[in-house]
Amino acid sequence: MSDAAHRVSDRIGSGSVSVTRVAPRVYQGMNERGATVRIGGSELEGEHFTPGELLKLALIACTGLSADIVTARRLGDDFDVTIWAHGRSDAETNRYYRIEEEVLLDLASLGADERERLVQTITRAVDRGCTVARSIGDSVDLALEVRDPADD
Repeated sequence: MSDAAHRVSDRIGSGSVSVTRVAPRVYQGMNERGATVRIGGSELEGEHFTPGELLKLALIACTGLSADIVTARRLGDDFDVTIWAHGRSDAETNRYYRIEEEVLLDLASLGADERERLVQTITRAVDRGCTVARSIGDSVDLALEVRDPADD
């Protein structure tokens, strides 16, 4: 099965993605630009993402991209951020009810009022600009927290 190839569709266009089965319960995802990702079940060994992990990655990557410009305006183009998504699917209903997003951002250069304004600005940018959050927010409870890990 290692010779599996992505079959071409006449509907491929901007935003199209595909998966091709490469082994039992293992798929290779690809976009029209040729980027690939290995996807498999949670019971499998080895390096791969589960579909639920990809959902959470899409959410937090969208959060980061949505907040990137407003954060860079306040902290400079070279700011560092790590964004985590926490949440497990409910085994009984086989769905996510809640995903918590944790934005870890160095805020040491800002005073208390500036921190609060930046957190509000980031939250508004994500609320307006994150297509993934806007798409799943009616069915999944999303919680966004922006914090400085140095405050722990």
